[in-house]
Amino acid sequence: MKIITLQDVKNHIEIKSLVSSANTNLETMGYTEHGQRHVSYVSRTAANILLALGYEARMAELAAITGWIHDIGNAINRENHGLTGALLSYDILARMGMSSSEVALIIAAIGNHEEQIGTPINIVSAAVTIADKSDAHRSRVGKRTMNDIHGRVNLSIQKNYITVDKEKKVIKLFIYMDTKVSSTMEFLEIYMQRMIMCEKAAALLGCSFELIINKTIINRQNQSPTVESLAKTEKNVSGLE
Repeated sequence: MKIITLQDVKNHIEIKSLVSSANTNLETMGYTEHGQRHVSYVSRTAANILLALGYEARMAELAAITGWIHDIGNAINRENHGLTGALLSYDILARMGMSSSEVALIIAAIGNHEEQIGTPINIVSAAVTIADKSDAHRSRVGKRTMNDIHGRVNLSIQKNYITVDKEKKVIKLFIYMDTKVSSTMEFLEIYMQRMIMCEKAAALLGCSFELIINKTIINRQNQSPTVESLAKTEKNVSGLE
């Protein structure tokens, strides 16, 4: 069996086509961006979460690979795209020569990343879940999504990033919204289930998860109010601003 790297996956012609097709299909259907910008963010952030928590480099690379291909099922249909994406990924990765144990880890993560039908199932799955669900940002908004609730919420988000505190075992998602464009209530209307899934994913990693919008802790009100000072001392693992 071969050691398949993230770069191998990025360079694979079938994967390139599937990522591009998935994004085109969703754009036509009126969804936010799901192309190279999104998969790059999820890939990088998932890997950095595991590295920040002290996991080995290969596990982080498997998370990066999963993040890059997690949405290719959208090339077939939006409905159950995690399941179809897992099947597509199994075939491609097996043909590339990846070990069956690594393939199994990746397809389980892909098959469980949809909040409607999935649940964090392993370390890679947990990291990819948090990375995927945290990607709300104005750069994802296209012409077709400008005027619906998803467009408003994403357009309002000027900055978002994840921090990981290994010692305190806390993963935090910081979001800064322009409240003239959208609101915390609208964010929760479409992201509540995803944030609950992030809580489950963090728990699998032995951590708690905090959502902080405009310096206010949304889901852990009993925590210290000095959010801004804490953010400056923790490692920014996503770097999307």
